[in-house]
Amino acid sequence: MDNVFGLDIGTRNVVGTVGYRTEDGEFLVKAQYMKQHETRAMLDGQIHDIGRVARTISAVKAQLESQLDEPLEDVCIAAAGRVLKTVTVHVEYEYAQETMVTADDLHTLDLLGIEKAQNILKEKNDTRYKFYCVGYSVVKYFLNEELFISIEGHKAEKIGEDLIVTFLPEDVVDGLYTAVGQAGLTVANMTLEPIAAINVAIPENFRMLNIALVDVGAGTSDISVTSDGSIIAYGMIPDAGDELTELIVQHYLVDFQNAEAMKLASTTDEKITYEDIMSISHTIPATEIWDLITPTVDKITTEVSAKIKELNGDKTVSACFVVGGGGKVHGFTEMLAEKLELPQERVALRGEEVLKQVVFEQEEIRKDPLLVTPIGICLNFYEQKNNFIMVKFNGERIKLYDNNRLTIMDAALQAGFPNDSLFPKRGLPINFTVNGAARIARGEAGEPAVVTLNGEQASINTPLTPNCEITIEPSTAGDNAVYSIEQLPEYRESTISFIINGQKVVCPKFVEVNGSLEPGSYEIQEGDVVETRNFYTVGQVAEFMDVDVDEDQEILVNNRPAGLDTLVYENFSIDWTTEGFGVAQESNNRYNATEDAQPDGAEPEEKKEVQIPPVQEETRICTVTVNGERVDLIGKNSYIFVDIFDRITFDLNAGRGRAIVTLVNGKNAEFSQQLYDGDRIELYWKEN
Repeated sequence: MDNVFGLDIGTRNVVGTVGYRTEDGEFLVKAQYMKQHETRAMLDGQIHDIGRVARTISAVKAQLESQLDEPLEDVCIAAAGRVLKTVTVHVEYEYAQETMVTADDLHTLDLLGIEKAQNILKEKNDTRYKFYCVGYSVVKYFLNEELFISIEGHKAEKIGEDLIVTFLPEDVVDGLYTAVGQAGLTVANMTLEPIAAINVAIPENFRMLNIALVDVGAGTSDISVTSDGSIIAYGMIPDAGDELTELIVQHYLVDFQNAEAMKLASTTDEKITYEDIMSISHTIPATEIWDLITPTVDKITTEVSAKIKELNGDKTVSACFVVGGGGKVHGFTEMLAEKLELPQERVALRGEEVLKQVVFEQEEIRKDPLLVTPIGICLNFYEQKNNFIMVKFNGERIKLYDNNRLTIMDAALQAGFPNDSLFPKRGLPINFTVNGAARIARGEAGEPAVVTLNGEQASINTPLTPNCEITIEPSTAGDNAVYSIEQLPEYRESTISFIINGQKVVCPKFVEVNGSLEPGSYEIQEGDVVETRNFYTVGQVAEFMDVDVDEDQEILVNNRPAGLDTLVYENFSIDWTTEGFGVAQESNNRYNATEDAQPDGAEPEEKKEVQIPPVQEETRICTVTVNGERVDLIGKNSYIFVDIFDRITFDLNAGRGRAIVTLVNGKNAEFSQQLYDGDRIELYWKEN
């Protein structure tokens, strides 16, 4: 059997437990070790000195490895309920047809509930904290809208559940992850301390009763409440055993560790011997410490009872179980019973009686309320089945259902990262027509997203590993398209020829935009209608040639009298008399004309070169089928799989824990795979 390593990283101690669950349901503890923090490195369940806590964890790890004679790499941990937030939600999932409910379906339902709770918390969060989901508990299951205790294996058209989702500030979670990482360990599973404790202290068959569980640690007192077979609420108060220890420090002038030892001794011994900071030895009766701490115990039990009643709908519970070292001090359970208005026998420490299914290989270990939470952390691993992995995406921790095929793309989808921010975006195109045919000028391509995994360059198809850190810098959009008339092939290459005074003259065709003549520098706009004209007027020919026509002399077009406004078409002949040259011809800055006709006596004009702009990038249409429907991909000279999302409707955020299936011609395809004419594409969510 594979061992499970659990760490209870408490305010006062770090308890490490290694064991495994047997087929008959027992949990066999192969090794266990507890070590106190050397200094007050944690307060109220939160790490303050990460380095010192990491050293304590390393020492516990080393001791356990020595006991086991094998290395430990993965660990299960739990967070205290400091600044705890809980959200209760109802979620449903409807099948396309009646289907047998599987464990994967229940995990999908859990994911839906977690996602819904996260959204609710974001809307209501009125603190500076950024919260992270650390655990959840199913309150009720529904099968076809009817209440069920368990729905796995049943056939259903619709399933649902009520879920309590618990959140802690991300800095609390990050502190735990960092300390564990510095100790050379990887987090395999994380839960909340009250969840871990209640799974041991209150078995499921007890949860039909209205019971409270109080885990009195060093820095916090974590509270859970059960009713009607489910855990219905979690809570905490930031007061616990350390307050009692601090009283002893001040009253007896001892350091914190000695005060802690005196507090524990007062629960078992009649007399206590200690040495104060002046190195003077003293012996006092245990009752003296009882009297000292009684007012503070009264205060803590008052706060605990008030929180229990608040979580239970402003009424007391039927019974209360107490675990943790802080609850062992004299008078705690008696005072709590009084505050809860319960008989004293209804408020009791839970230790050996709830650890009957736990077997310790070390004979010296005594079953004690202190061990409930450490054992619960290990057992929670089996409850969660390790089907979730946690990763950090752009600085935010997210939980993913592990189907053994997770990639960075899955993390991006779960985090709600926009799909169009993964791939380079072109600037806005210009759609227009030329001589009735549709034409598009595409914008400039932007830069692709920059993807890294654990600081190294990666792609969206790179596989994920637990606790990896992903960063994606969004892709950028390129410049919008800019396209002028002189870039049109029709403008550069389409010509019209005339016979002028017996000489052939070649002219470029004029261009009209929306019915108006425009120069070559005109920038085409969205929706423009561009037409090349297949005629000139006599006057326009003269202007192109930069000659002055003598209008007192006869002008002939095709040997017929004409004027400057007469239209001339391909190969029409024009005969005229010129008076001289215009400035433009003298400066040689106009168009090229072959065999240009020149007035008598004039020197032949030098042949001029026309500056040809870059040719527009060639585009092509790629026709594919997507789920049996024809899709035409347009606007590029080549296409990849992800381009289909620009032409179809498919919600990439609707996975709800399901894997996306991408096939091209029946074979698995990546989002970056090249597409060709005739490719058959299948795209759908794989039902669990």
